[in-house]
Amino acid sequence: MQSYYSSPDTHSYLWSKYRPAILKLMVDSEEGPQQYNFFKHEISRAYPRLKRGFSFKLKVYQNKPVNDIKGSVIAQDLLKVLRSSGTASELVEDAVYEFQLDKQYNLHITKESAEGLDD
Repeated sequence: MQSYYSSPDTHSYLWSKYRPAILKLMVDSEEGPQQYNFFKHEISRAYPRLKRGFSFKLKVYQNKPVNDIKGSVIAQDLLKVLRSSGTASELVEDAVYEFQLDKQYNLHITKESAEGLDD
C-alpha cells in the first residue's frame, strides 16, 4: 500500500485533508483570529525537500494572493486547495484572509477588511 507521503501530489493531500478544519476556522475568524496546531511530522513529511523552514504568510482576496508567495511552495499549495473550495471562494470574495504558518507549525487564520483593495 502506498503512503500518502510518497504520492506525487502529497502537498495537496495535506491541505485537502485539513480543508474542512481550515474552512471552519475561516468562518470562525469573523469573531477573531483562529489557530490550528499541526504536528511537525505532517508538515516535514509532506515537504521533505524544503531546507529553509516551513513558515509562510499568505493573504488571499477574491481567490488571488495579495502578497508575494512565489518563494513559498507551501503557500502556493494551500492557495490551490482554497481555490478548489466553493466555500473558501465565497469567503474570500468580500474579505482578505491571512494564513500564517509559524515556526511551531501553528496555522493562524485572520479575517481582514478588503477596504482599499478594489481600487
